[in-house]
Parts: sequence; C-alpha cells; structure tokens
Amino acid sequence: MIPSGLKAAWESAEKQIDAGEYDDALKTLRESWSEHGDKADHANTWTLVGDAKQALAEGSTPINRKMLRDANNAYQSALKKDPKHRNARRASNALQAKMDGLGIRTSSLPKLIDDGTPTIYGLFAIMLVGMLILTSIKYMPEIKSAMRLTSEGSSDWDATLAIELYPDAAPKTVESFKDHSRNGRYDGIAFHRVIDNFMVQGGDISCSAYPLTQSSTGCNPGTGGYSAYWYGQGDQNDMTTWTMPDEFDCTQIDPQDPNSPWVGTCHAPGILSMANSGANTGGSQFYLVDKDSTPSHLNGKHTVFGIVTDDSTYLGSDIGGIELVDKMSLLPVDEGDRPLSPPYIHSIEIDGNMAYMHLIFP
Repeated sequence: MIPSGLKAAWESAEKQIDAGEYDDALKTLRESWSEHGDKADHANTWTLVGDAKQALAEGSTPINRKMLRDANNAYQSALKKDPKHRNARRASNALQAKMDGLGIRTSSLPKLIDDGTPTIYGLFAIMLVGMLILTSIKYMPEIKSAMRLTSEGSSDWDATLAIELYPDAAPKTVESFKDHSRNGRYDGIAFHRVIDNFMVQGGDISCSAYPLTQSSTGCNPGTGGYSAYWYGQGDQNDMTTWTMPDEFDCTQIDPQDPNSPWVGTCHAPGILSMANSGANTGGSQFYLVDKDSTPSHLNGKHTVFGIVTDDSTYLGSDIGGIELVDKMSLLPVDEGDRPLSPPYIHSIEIDGNMAYMHLIFP
C-alpha cells in the first residue's frame, strides 16, 4: 500500500517539474524519502528524479554531462524496481538516444564492450583480471595467513554466531554496531574478557586486536572503542571520542522492591548488550550474556540491543547461539579474566536486522 503522503509528493514534484522548478522537485522527493523511508524507493520516485535531473542537465551551458548520467542512472533504478514502468522505459530510451547523439557515454568509465565485441579497454581489462586471478591462486594461502583469515580446520572461520538485532529498542546502538560491522572495524578484534556463568566481552576496536598485546595497539585491551556516529557526545571532529547515549527498554514493575520482576528488553541468557564505563559512555564494546546467567543488576545500566539465535554454527555443524557463547565462556583465562588463547572476529555480515559474526578460535 502506497502512503497517501507519498502519492501527494509525487504529484507535487510532477507539477514542479512542469513549472520548471526542478530543484524544488528534487527537494520534495528527498523529503518524501525521509518521511516514508523504504516505501519511497519506488519506480515513480526514481522516474521523477530522472526527469528533474535531465531537465537541469539540459538547462546548463554547456550541457551537464555528469547530471545527464545521473538522470540515466535514476531511470535505470526505476526499471529495476518495475521493468514494465512505461514512463521510465520511454524516458530512458529517449535519453540514451540523445546521449548517443551527443557522444556522451552512459557511464564515465571506459566502454568495455561495443555491440558484443570487447573494445581495447575491454581486452586490457580481461588480461588484467586473468593476471589477478592467477596471482591470487598462487599466493592465496600466504595472503590469508598474513591477514589472519585462516585457522586450523577451516579455510575462513571456525564458527558463526547469528544475532538478531533490536533496532526498535535501541536504534542508535544498532545503527552504530551495523556501521562498525559493515566497515570492517570489528575484523580481527578479539574477545578480551571472559567470565564463565556471566558473560564474554569484546568489540574494543581501538585496543583489542588479536592477539591482545599492548605492543600491537599501543593501549590496554578493553580500554578503547568509540561510536560509529556522533550523537552529540565527544569532539565532533575526533571520531575516537564519540560515545552514544544509553537506550533502556527495560523497567522494573516496582522499583522499590529489589525482587520485583523486570519487563521489556532486559538482560537474559544470550543477550547482546553494550559495555560502558558509566552513563552515556557506550562506544563499540559489547558483551554476550552466558548460559544460565540473568544479570538483572545490569538492567537500566547497559543498553540491550540484540540476542543470539539458534541458526549458528561451530566447526561446520549447527549449534544454538547460546551454546556457542557458553563454549567461549569456558575458555581458560588468566587472573584478569583475559583468555589465554582469545577467539577473535573474522568479520560480521549484516543482513537486515540479523548480524552474522564469523569467529576464529586459534
């Protein structure tokens, strides 16, 4: 169902384009995207974007080639959403014919294939790709070893911990975690604190790179980390100072009674929660609550933003997420709760509100 507000935005943008108010039309479409989110990612929206940008490009002197390509890309986005969208198809064909007549490529990159035949750029690209494939095959073991992408018994990782994230309960925390994950900031980061029957802690992207030696990072493991976004806390020009506000979705029915039950998104076995050093000091560090542990004393002090799920794996076999956390909690540690052979994160894949944390157990 298309929201009535989105339909109204389309009508308004179309009228603005007809009136020659192309910048205003683009502003209207941007605002509709902010208001309606993914629902605005529609063939009609992209077609109107293409119409406005094409008009702006053709109104420039000389013609704005980059914006003309942007218009073409908008039409292609519309056709991906709806291949049968007549207006997008008609506008796309007309624009491509016009660009061909002006000698403007639809891409700023060199054309690799022309009428099914590789161009000189295409032949060069084929040779280059072939050389890269041969080189990677020859040196892949050394490359993986140098980047710590191998481990005994697996060519990539030993385990995958599946985690369902809670964006409704903790939107900022989930947003930051996703950005750190997508940008590889957690890659190679070890779990620096393990306490059996309580939790396992990791995510210190500043100071806890495997193998947890101060000489490798210049700071003590477990003392660093920062938010992926600036939420008004820390120096806006220094990302490493950014912290995030607490997001609590867990309340006690009777705060005056210490035995009163908690309701909402609270600590329980398998919960993923944000570590901190006090109120509103969360950064990138997180912890996973161990099996049979329900640390209710952390409710209202640490942001809960996910939970492990059963579709996890260990050494190629299916395993419950909580069982995998429990395996980590049983690792030998020193007197400071630091694992003697710390597991570390190979990478984290984000798929919607699911995170797949690939782990290596040295």
